[in-house]
Amino acid sequence: MVLIDSPLTATQVLEAFRHDEPYLFLGSAFLTVGIVSIALCLLRRRFDALLVWLGIFAGIYGLRMWMQAHVMFVVPATTVFLDRLPWAIDFLVPIPALFFFRAARFLRRGANLAVVAGSAVFLCIFAAALVFGPLALFYKINAFLVIGMLIALALNSLFMSDYDRGFAVVRVGLLSFVALALWDNFVPLNWLPKAEPYGFAILLGCLGYVAARRTLARDVELGEIQKELELARRIQLSILPGAFPESADFRVAARYVPMTAVAGDLYDFLVTGDRQAGLLIADVSGHGVPAALIASMVKMAATSQRANAAHPAALLAGMNAALCGNTLGQFVTAAYAHLDATTRTLRYSAAGHPAMLLLRHGAATEVAENGLLLAAAEDATYADKALPLEPCDRLLLYTDGLVEARNAAGDLFGEAALSAALESTAGQTADQAADGIVALVKQWAKVQDDDLTVLVCDFVEA
Repeated sequence: MVLIDSPLTATQVLEAFRHDEPYLFLGSAFLTVGIVSIALCLLRRRFDALLVWLGIFAGIYGLRMWMQAHVMFVVPATTVFLDRLPWAIDFLVPIPALFFFRAARFLRRGANLAVVAGSAVFLCIFAAALVFGPLALFYKINAFLVIGMLIALALNSLFMSDYDRGFAVVRVGLLSFVALALWDNFVPLNWLPKAEPYGFAILLGCLGYVAARRTLARDVELGEIQKELELARRIQLSILPGAFPESADFRVAARYVPMTAVAGDLYDFLVTGDRQAGLLIADVSGHGVPAALIASMVKMAATSQRANAAHPAALLAGMNAALCGNTLGQFVTAAYAHLDATTRTLRYSAAGHPAMLLLRHGAATEVAENGLLLAAAEDATYADKALPLEPCDRLLLYTDGLVEARNAAGDLFGEAALSAALESTAGQTADQAADGIVALVKQWAKVQDDDLTVLVCDFVEA
């Protein structure tokens, strides 16, 4: 196309517009498809490679049709860059096409390197065209690569099995586009309109069908997964105990805030009564469904050790024996406290778990007696730590999600802040204390990146 330097009459401008009218319409339609595809990804807040690459492919192709229309050259370009850009954009069109076909799995295995290498070549030609102008050599290289790519895709579509209906539809669009593109390149009849844009419209319709069909299928699958996760969440919540029964000597509050629908944190009340209480808290390494499944195993292991509920070390040893070899490499931290109001005694033992905090006379102190993680070694041993109980003592058992919560600057909430938070709860009920501590941690960490579980137990003595 030749740039126009002399002023044009209104008749000439109108003729140029009429000549370009179908291509401007198609270019607008392709641009609209591109914008809608990208907008769908943004609205769904989820990256969809098919929609993204389809949108970029359609958008660049439509923009190219507009930039190369006769009517766009009525006003001469004001800079060298703007003068060369309409021609250089030709070399960008194949790049999103390659990535779309890869995302749609229409390329054979091992084609990733070819996609990256081809994209790099097209980018280099694009940059060279901006620097040196639209030289004939660039178009020869581009034509060779594009025609070779189209023929390879067409042949590939003929010999690959129809593993789904979408591939058969794309085959029709691809063959139509290849046939019309080859017609324009090898049978150049200037008195006929260019056929390639119509072939691209057919191809784009087919690709859009496939992208929409697969996106809808993924949404259906995602919906089913969400239903299953919701069921798993309800099942997991069902294995957690209800509120601690009314007791003359103990007030217990539990708070469980999973990071995802299901989590690896667990708590249980192995002893509930007026004179005794047995509180277990555990944390499975990892997150999500695998951790939740193992957490249910931890629950069963703890239930099987109720006979040792008054002896924390023996209880943890029994749990460890039951879990070893059954957690697929996942480990479990746990802590167990047994309180006896009759003897005013607290017995405590832990397996790689954060230290328990004891609030007494307004000051928080750590209570630590740690052994090896559960499920790490069959011969692991644990020890009890015995402490006297005093009226108004408050115990805090928690998982590491609290102390490892990070703020926007990356700073940990930490043990010192947790101790200060516990001290600030003096005079509050156990429920108020549990709610306040969780709220403080969530306020510190704008994004929750671990499960949060808290057990607060007050010894009130009837």
